[in-house]
Amino acid sequence: MEKLRAAITAVHAWVPDYVLTNQELETMVETNDEWIQTRTGIKERRILKEPGEGTSKIGVESVNGLLKKRGISADEIDLLICATTTPDLVFPATANIICDKVGAKNAFGYDLSAACSGFLFALVTGSKFIESGQYKKVVVVGADKMSAIIDYTDRATCIIFGDGGGAVLLEPNTEGYGVYDSILKSDGNGRHYLHQKAGGSVKPPTHATVDAREHFVYQEGQTVFKFAVKGMADVSAEIMERNHLKAEDIAWLVPHQANKRIIDATASRMGVGMEKVMLNIQKYGNTTNGTLPLCLWEWEKQLHKGDNLILSAFGGGFTWGSIYLKWAYNS
Repeated sequence: MEKLRAAITAVHAWVPDYVLTNQELETMVETNDEWIQTRTGIKERRILKEPGEGTSKIGVESVNGLLKKRGISADEIDLLICATTTPDLVFPATANIICDKVGAKNAFGYDLSAACSGFLFALVTGSKFIESGQYKKVVVVGADKMSAIIDYTDRATCIIFGDGGGAVLLEPNTEGYGVYDSILKSDGNGRHYLHQKAGGSVKPPTHATVDAREHFVYQEGQTVFKFAVKGMADVSAEIMERNHLKAEDIAWLVPHQANKRIIDATASRMGVGMEKVMLNIQKYGNTTNGTLPLCLWEWEKQLHKGDNLILSAFGGGFTWGSIYLKWAYNS
């Protein structure tokens, strides 16, 4: 019998209906479609505009779809981890809100914050609860309503981000499928280059912080880009080498959708052709914790049992990492 592993047995995702195009952004800030596409690869992104709805809306839609697809009820969920940078509230955890709204009354849950690497970190965390034998069904949600913390007068950031996310179900597997290996990294010095200036305990909200527009994403783009290219590429190559994988062994690279140039660099370092790279940044932009599950959801029908996948991400903090897993089912 193979070692007990945590396998993804279902995936579902959700994005809002409203499409914010590059053309509409041209009316809001000094930019243009060519400039945006050349630097990021993004054509449009989705925005959650419904009053009173936050990240939990994305999570609830994703989890309900997941349960329906797998044919199980919410009360079978043992644990729900929500990776998010934009929680509904400071507390309680958005995971708790999602559990309540979907009826997961037997689950405990919590949020995990690691910026754009959050879903990756949460997937590894959830897999350990499965591998320990303690739990049978763990749901990992990656979702963000980034529009809530984006300054639409700042062209350096407002062109990049969108709203959306997804969820995966992890279950025990002894047939050789599931999570094989992971490499997770962080460097707190990166906080200087990508952060939200106010709203935390160091600088609580005041009239002055609101007036200074300090409750939005702040990014030093060139520095972040340089670190992201190296971080994602290095860790993806390292996990392949550690597991004796060659480019031809990889069915798909599932990269965080931050910037097409970063994705291209990662694929190049791995020796993987772009035909093996999941790319939907042009449609959704950077949904932060939502990018990886959105990719898995969109490519689900092209995935085959036994496929080798490399998941890779880089986020503010800095945080970065990669996961090697074998896909567990045919759609």
